[in-house]
Amino acid sequence: MKKIKITLLAKVVIAIAAGVLFGQFLPAGIARIFVTFNSLFGNFLSFTIPLIIVGLVTPAIGDLGKGAGKLLAITALIAYLSTIMSGFFTYFSSAAVFPSIIPVSSSLSAVENPENFLLLPYFKVAMPPLMDVMTALLLSFTIGLGLSAINGTTLKNGFRDFREIITKLIEVVIIPLLPLHIFGIFLNMTVSGQVFSIITMFVKIIAFIFVLHVVLLIVQFCIAGAIGKKNPFKLLKTMLPAYATALGTQSSAATIPVTLAQTIKNGVRENIAVFTVPLCATIHMAGSTMKITACAMAIMYMSGMPVQFMEIGAFILMLAITMVAAPGVPGGAIMAALGLLQSMLGFNETLQALMIALYIAMDSFGTACNVTGDGAIAVIMDKIAGEKR
Repeated sequence: MKKIKITLLAKVVIAIAAGVLFGQFLPAGIARIFVTFNSLFGNFLSFTIPLIIVGLVTPAIGDLGKGAGKLLAITALIAYLSTIMSGFFTYFSSAAVFPSIIPVSSSLSAVENPENFLLLPYFKVAMPPLMDVMTALLLSFTIGLGLSAINGTTLKNGFRDFREIITKLIEVVIIPLLPLHIFGIFLNMTVSGQVFSIITMFVKIIAFIFVLHVVLLIVQFCIAGAIGKKNPFKLLKTMLPAYATALGTQSSAATIPVTLAQTIKNGVRENIAVFTVPLCATIHMAGSTMKITACAMAIMYMSGMPVQFMEIGAFILMLAITMVAAPGVPGGAIMAALGLLQSMLGFNETLQALMIALYIAMDSFGTACNVTGDGAIAVIMDKIAGEKR
């Protein structure tokens, strides 16, 4: 009998539903057992965030040193600019829409100050991280850029092994426990009477981001069509099989063969497509950046936190770099972003858990947006490479 595999999204949905259901009748004494687990898991997650950043970002930046010189640099620059454009496009769109659909002064004070309203754990265990998040980011950028510039392989191989350890940590420990963590968060919020406002907000944000990422794809292909002198809507239509494949696989890497085939059908020369598509699957994260930016702003509005352009702008610029660590690691994008959410936007444990749940609910849409946009960059690179001959 074939074993049925439950996806992470399904587990998160079940965890949210179970948290709301059991929160209606579960005694506070029993609920505090799960709150205690959340406290332990949250502290462990805070301990691992700097390790995740160093383990994923350092080798990702170091590996960018391989490639075809100027063509690599131009592709990376365009992918980064596209990711930044996605972030700022999301910021201005969200700033225009969210105040009218999400009450800025909400009653969800439990989210902003959970210790005053939510159930408390039976006990806490301090798990201080080895370094703060900004130190981990600066260390990763410094060593990663150094690895990309030298010929030696010993340190590179060491960080690749460390990446394997961190990947195992995420896959075997963190991701399997996330549904239980989310269950505890929603259980606690239900007991405290806060959960239904949050679920209503989830539905609104998911619908908004879906519309937003469709608009982003149209803009990306209009730019690519203008540069490549091709019909943007025909280009986008040709890429739809890659979009559909990404929806099913939720993986940029697994979708590369389809993305590559459709990109070549768009008239991109094979040697350019073979170089650009796998590279962009690693460094072009416009869809993921859109999701994280919109979700973060929604939660900030919901909890009454100030939403300031300079603060969000700096977050987007850092997020676009950090996202190169995300592909290929289940939940990698949101895991890599947790450090920035904590250090730059002041997200506490409860807000981070809400981010994880909201992000995973739309994981396939972000991946589909990422890989489909890779086809637009390939069209641009084909034009640039042709002119450089």
